[in-house]
Amino acid sequence: MRVFTNREDKNCILACLFYKFDHTNRTMPDRIKTPSLLQSFIPIFFLITLLGLNVYFFGDDTLSGANQLALILAATVGGIIAIYLGYSWEHVLDKVVSSISAAMPSMLILLLIGSLAGTWLISGVVPSLIYYGLKILHPKIFLFATVVICCLVSLATGSSWSTVATIGVALLGIGNALGFSPGIVAGAIVSGAYFGDKMSPLSDTTNLAPAMAGTDLFTHIRYMTITTGPSILITLVIFFVLGFTYDFSGGQADVSSTLIAIKATFNITPWLFIVPIVLITVIVMKMPPLPAILLGALLGGVFAVIFQPHIVEYVSGCNDLYLKSSYLAIMKSMFGEVSVMTDDLSVNELLRTKGMAGMLNTIWLILSAMIFGGVMDSAGMLTRITQSVIRFAKSTGSLVATTVGTCFFFNLTASDQYIAIVVPGRMFSKTYRDRGLKPELLSRTLEDSGTVTSVLVPWNTCGATQSAVLGVPVLSFAPYAFFNIISPLMAIFIASFNIKIRRYADDELEKEEGISN
Repeated sequence: MRVFTNREDKNCILACLFYKFDHTNRTMPDRIKTPSLLQSFIPIFFLITLLGLNVYFFGDDTLSGANQLALILAATVGGIIAIYLGYSWEHVLDKVVSSISAAMPSMLILLLIGSLAGTWLISGVVPSLIYYGLKILHPKIFLFATVVICCLVSLATGSSWSTVATIGVALLGIGNALGFSPGIVAGAIVSGAYFGDKMSPLSDTTNLAPAMAGTDLFTHIRYMTITTGPSILITLVIFFVLGFTYDFSGGQADVSSTLIAIKATFNITPWLFIVPIVLITVIVMKMPPLPAILLGALLGGVFAVIFQPHIVEYVSGCNDLYLKSSYLAIMKSMFGEVSVMTDDLSVNELLRTKGMAGMLNTIWLILSAMIFGGVMDSAGMLTRITQSVIRFAKSTGSLVATTVGTCFFFNLTASDQYIAIVVPGRMFSKTYRDRGLKPELLSRTLEDSGTVTSVLVPWNTCGATQSAVLGVPVLSFAPYAFFNIISPLMAIFIASFNIKIRRYADDELEKEEGISN
């Protein structure tokens, strides 16, 4: 998801994650109890119950506080169990703080994405992308093209977050104008973005997975093509068919009026494309994501001042000094809600952002989720659950299926894709090796499940972020995120039929062990 710029950055994240799971606090008592399987499941059952009640009573408004509170209450139950087992409050708190610290870059990026969306709106960048997209992209191939475009951008940047926040937002606007359901378009965006997130050597998860399994980066990427290739091809076929069978009766007629409304409101020019091109370029050149997104947001503000003076005055509410209007408009668009009104009511929905303020509920959710994950980790409850299922994995297919299920389990409970890669990677590495399976099989499985399923969980950092950026609930786009659904199933299918499963030769493993010793 996030792109790290150099070896030091990648080593830093790995060090943090190892610390998170290995660090022993000085306040931990000498004698502690190992949690039972039932004790480990109690906070999870409690959480699932509360989340179900929230959906029943609050409907679509669960992210306004209900789910956050459910996570905190479930963490409270987990904390009580941890203290009962003999862990000190200081130890539990340390794990919670460590968990939140690991998610802090995500929250900062989320805030800056809110600012970027605001300045890209008032500068005309997003309206221009929508305008030219409507003129170029034929409705019947739009979904197919959306997946391809997001694949290419994400491959180039190594970041699904940047892809969704930039070209993804524009494509969603185009899709809405064409009459597509937001959930379908968001599913296509997410599918393409996470393909690149898996396959790009610039992606942090693509570097993390082989590091956990014990293989090298490019062996990992090449081996992933066996499962990722068929998954993306099936995804493209599905969206191609959907495009040709979709009912456009409610959207096609609105395209011309949308074009007229955008053209009448903004100064539409190809020069505005400089902003996203610069952003993508600096990300490809390995600029860290935080300064890159901030640069994109500020550049959007500069282009707003140059190309959209009437929008600047409208947003600022100031007709006096243009310098004052510019300052007010840029600041308002970065931190608060901004909407640009046109003569077309449907277009008005496309031209609305909430800035940093619109991301606060999502950040609140991520904080709550990481509190829960930290508490569960503090007493070893997550590890206890996963250890209990390893003994059922007898064949290669069942071992891969168990790994996939474990990664998804951690995405559900720990609410962070890094945990969903690191913990199963460390847990299963010895088992894979003992069974003569090469580490690239494990690294591929970690990515086929841990990376792609994170966005399908509403309270996961990835799911919450993409939902907030696109303005589409996770449960609305998850059924259409075909690549993310197919990838873990493909991993299990390939392994079950022993298709290109790499194993150690009889003497190969002995040689490696001799070298390591």
